[in-house]
Amino acid sequence: MLSSPLRMIPIVLLLLFLAATAFADAHLALDSASCLQCHDDTVSVEEMASSVHGQNSCNSCHVEVTDLDEHMAGEIEIQQVKCVRCHKKEAAEHYASIHMLNDVGCADCHSQIHSATYWQNDKRKVVETCAQCHDVEENYLNSVHGRAVMSGNGDSAACNDCHNLHEIKALGDPNSFENRDFHTKVCLTCHANEEMMARNSVFNVAVGTYMESYHGKNYHLGFPEKVAGCADCHSSHSVLPKSDPNSSVNDSNLVATCSQCHEGATSLFTRYYSHGEHSDRDNYPILYWTFLGMTSLLVGTFAVFWIHTLLWMFRGFVENRERVRALHDGGIAHAIPEGNKQYLRFKPRHVVLHLTVIISFLGLSLTGLPLKFADEQWAKILMSFYGGTYNAGLIHRACAILTFYYFFGALVLSIDFLFLRKDIKGNFLQRLFGPDSLCPNFRDLRDITGMIKWFLFKGPKPTFERWTYWEKFDFLAVFWGMFAIGGSGLMLWFPEFFGYFLPGWTFNVATIVHSDEALLATGFIFTVHFFNTHGRPEKFPMDFVIFNGQISKEEFIEERGDQWRRYEEEGITEKFVAPRVSGVLYDFVFKGFGFLAFFTGIACLIMMLFAFFSGSH
Repeated sequence: MLSSPLRMIPIVLLLLFLAATAFADAHLALDSASCLQCHDDTVSVEEMASSVHGQNSCNSCHVEVTDLDEHMAGEIEIQQVKCVRCHKKEAAEHYASIHMLNDVGCADCHSQIHSATYWQNDKRKVVETCAQCHDVEENYLNSVHGRAVMSGNGDSAACNDCHNLHEIKALGDPNSFENRDFHTKVCLTCHANEEMMARNSVFNVAVGTYMESYHGKNYHLGFPEKVAGCADCHSSHSVLPKSDPNSSVNDSNLVATCSQCHEGATSLFTRYYSHGEHSDRDNYPILYWTFLGMTSLLVGTFAVFWIHTLLWMFRGFVENRERVRALHDGGIAHAIPEGNKQYLRFKPRHVVLHLTVIISFLGLSLTGLPLKFADEQWAKILMSFYGGTYNAGLIHRACAILTFYYFFGALVLSIDFLFLRKDIKGNFLQRLFGPDSLCPNFRDLRDITGMIKWFLFKGPKPTFERWTYWEKFDFLAVFWGMFAIGGSGLMLWFPEFFGYFLPGWTFNVATIVHSDEALLATGFIFTVHFFNTHGRPEKFPMDFVIFNGQISKEEFIEERGDQWRRYEEEGITEKFVAPRVSGVLYDFVFKGFGFLAFFTGIACLIMMLFAFFSGSH
């Protein structure tokens, strides 16, 4: 049954082969020599043979010409050649280009199509092609890029390196994200290649120093439209050496260049080190020593206080276990009478001032850290959450205003304490170095010595006066921080104003100081201060005194026994009894706020540690 159909298969295959052969004979590629008998006036035989299309027949492109007799009789209408038949990738790129939108087709650039040879990555051919429509004589050809390209340097940037060969995008709105991104992205392609830069003896830290600047960090975070890019300072097509009088970065032209963004820029302002490298001691000694000094301050402060914290953490744990054992064994005979009675440690104005400190500090940290660690993914997420670096900057400056508010508030309270209050004995100096003052004195040296002995199990834990040495350090850090962070922050906030009387390199110094001092402040607050205040074993998980201003009699005597004894000797202890205990709703709201602030700080600390341990800093 099946043998008959199977015998038919070879016959069917033979018929299909003969049909295909006949079809091919009717549409064979034409002999180009036959075409050139008539078209030798427009097409050179030699040039066509040696061109990139030399191996193709004429009707590989002119596909409608299938019969010479019909063609010669004028019976075949010649259509426009469709290059897409072979060049699909290039055609797709061209279709999405500005050339397509302006009816610039393949033949407009590849005009000598019958003699076209492979460009062999010779960028001079690209420039010559673009020059057919674009005037490149005045700008590009006289630039460092143009001169290098025309001399045969394949590393130098030609038209296609920035604009591509076929997928040429419209620049559009000069202030758009795409346009502003383009101004820098295309430059990074080559200038981030250190091997290429070294090969051509080009300044090879331009990308690194730009990315470390405020401009570069904004670009890295995804907001190039908010800052200056490479082309804004160096121009796009007229990039010239700094020594060239026509260069946009020549000393004589810098005021005009900087004034494009910084209206009112002065010659002093232009002395800013655009690509200053703080590790380059020979060329930028001021930046080098500033960075070294700030780094030493940061490392030294952390080393001392982290060791202090670790020793206290362990000794406090041991003390707690000893107390539990003593209670179990009956070693502690009796509790302090009325031990839970509440006394006032802070007044409402102190509580409000500290709340202001918390809000402003966390606001500054949450908006400043993403800029400091701009190459981290979490930094980009935070900036997007704020709605961009511009909004983050507004929040940062608003919190800075709060910082100035509480700083001047502290100054007013200090003046009131030293000169105006009637309830404190002594003259100015006696008040300044007295027991109620936050100014360090010789007693602090004794307290520090006593704490170290206690850490090392060499003596009892000291009792303190109204202020401990670490609390005084925190208070004085506000004054140092205001001059370091606040002063440098004002300079960076109003560079045009300060540029009237300060040289531009002071902004480089201000950037280093602001960045490193802010890192010191955040790292210190979120580790040392959090531990001293809330994390030490006897206070964990939170010391609520700064939120309601109240402390129990037991805590008062245990922690600040010397202050309690002084108050007893003066007979004023009852003056500080709290008129009432803080309410349930008050405690609920402010404890909630306190824990939120605490965990926000811990989250910032984790992000900072991740940035360091990930190797990006």
